[in-house]
Order: sequence, then C-alpha cells, then structure tokens
Amino acid sequence: MTKLLLLVSLSVLLPGQTYGQEPPIGIIDFYGLHSLSERQARQALQIKEGDPVPTSHKEAERRLEALPNVRQASIANVCCEAGKALLYVGIREKGAPSLQFRPAPQGSIRLPETMLRAGDAFGDALEEGLLKGDAGEDDSQGHALNSYPKLRAAQEQFIVFAAQDFKLLRAVLRESADARHRALAAQIIAYTANKRDVVQDLVYGMSDPDGDVRNSSLRALAVLADFAQRSPERRIEVPVEPFIDLLNSIVWTDRNKSSMALLHLTEKRDPAILSKLRERALPSLVEMSRWKSRGHASSPFFLLGRAGNLPEAEILKYWQSDNREGLIEEVLRRVKSK
Repeated sequence: MTKLLLLVSLSVLLPGQTYGQEPPIGIIDFYGLHSLSERQARQALQIKEGDPVPTSHKEAERRLEALPNVRQASIANVCCEAGKALLYVGIREKGAPSLQFRPAPQGSIRLPETMLRAGDAFGDALEEGLLKGDAGEDDSQGHALNSYPKLRAAQEQFIVFAAQDFKLLRAVLRESADARHRALAAQIIAYTANKRDVVQDLVYGMSDPDGDVRNSSLRALAVLADFAQRSPERRIEVPVEPFIDLLNSIVWTDRNKSSMALLHLTEKRDPAILSKLRERALPSLVEMSRWKSRGHASSPFFLLGRAGNLPEAEILKYWQSDNREGLIEEVLRRVKSK
C-alpha cells in the first residue's frame, strides 16, 4: 500500500498564483454534491480544465454559494499530477451536518525566526520536488524523510528543533493566535524522538479552526499511525474517531489526510472501526473513490472496500483493473443487504 499512498502523502496546496503562470489545471473534481448536479456546479464555478490556477477562489466560491441549496463552498488547488494542478471543489448543501472546531487561541507566543525560515524552505522544496517528480519518502522512523535533498535538509532541521524546543512547540500549537505558527509547530513537533509524547498534541491540532493547522496535524498523525501499526511494541495509540469525522469535511485536506491515516488504522480490520466507517462516512468514501486522480482516490477506495468487508486481494483486483464502479456497487449491495 505504500506506493499507492505516495501521491496522497506528498500532495501540497498551491499558493495563489498569477494568471498565466504554470502549472495549469489538469483535473477538477467535486465532493459534497447530493441534490446539486456536477453540471450545475461547473457552470457556477466558471473554471475549467486547462485554465491557469486562479489567483483567488473567493469569487468562484461566492458563485457556488449563490446556488439554491448550497450553504458553503471550499476550493483547493493541489500540486501536481502529470505537471498539472488539481482543483478540488467541496460543497456543503443546506441541511448537511457541519463540523464544529474549537475557538482559535489568542496567545502572543510565536516560533523563532529560524523555524519560520526552515518552514519556508520546506514549502519551496516540496513544491519543487513534486514538479521534478522526486517524491520518494521514508516514514520508517515515524516521521517523513524525503529523498529530494532540499526537502530532506529542512526535515533534518525539524528533528533538531523538536529535540531542543519541544515545550515551545507544544505551547505554540495550543496557545498562539497566529495560525501560520500553529501549523508549523504541528509539523515540526511530530519529529520528536518519543512518538507517544506527541500523539495528543497532534490530536488537539486536528480540532483547530484553521485548515492548515489541521492539515499539518493530520499529515503527521497519518505517518505516525503507520509507524504505530508496524511497531506495536512501542504502544503508540492513535485514536480513530477524529479521522472518521473529518472524512465528511468540506475542506479537501481534512478528507485527504484522514483517509490516509485511516488506511493504516484499518489494516487489522477492527470490526468496530469498519462499522463506524459504514455508519458515518460511506457516502463520502464513495464520492472520494471516484476522484479522477488515482493517487488521491486510492486511500478512500481501499477504505470503502474494507468497510464493505471485501478481501484485500479482491479490492486490489478492482483497483488494478480500474473497475471502481464495480467495487462501489458491490460494497453498497453488501451494506444494503445487512
């Protein structure tokens, strides 16, 4: 499963770019559509494949929110597949449940400039590495170490920071009023040597009102969940409930990273976890399994198969033959027959 997770784990949100700047949009996908059709959503979006990445999503989101029965819209640019950006459009229709996050903290504590520079270097190197196709990653130590030299250099700095300033990082994640600092603190603190120490901090970050803070926390916990499964002697316990809830989020990074973590957390096929997936996230898993990017659809697809109690070999057969609809139909048939 590691290779299937590669694109999911390394996807990065693109910052706003000027029109005409590469990469152009290669894929547009939607989620959260129930009464609203994709055709209606595309007409309101007024962005199509081949267009440059827009500088801002605000106008497109406003157009979508003006549609009948739409409560909220969220658009994310994601880098990259075949040298092109992906655009994910999330819709929350009226009457659909809304996730509740804790209030933003108001503390004055901040990260030092050295950490901010390392965070900027990481972001630049990540996008550069993805565009160059250098996406190799080693998660064997419970945190990500990439093959791209510039990216790995920044991550090795994170190891030093986590060892020297763990208490500061914890305080910033929990108390800082600056979301940028909280997000970077969540990213760096995951590089601490004692992984059991950091689980609750990252779970706390998952309830942050800022999507970037949640993304950093989720990404780190997904890697840690895999490590915990492979190293049971360390007795690292990663809770499942928050990830299941975030599968229904309107924010793409919440769904993306939660599905990645749950893929690890369901490897042993705990019946209680699979039952909760069926009860609380089945429609979301179905729509995510249909995403055009195979890298982004892989985790939801395998989760859906497990939720339907299909053998792993059978799920893999559906995947390798690119018969996604066949698996979806089989899972829904099994769930309905219970």
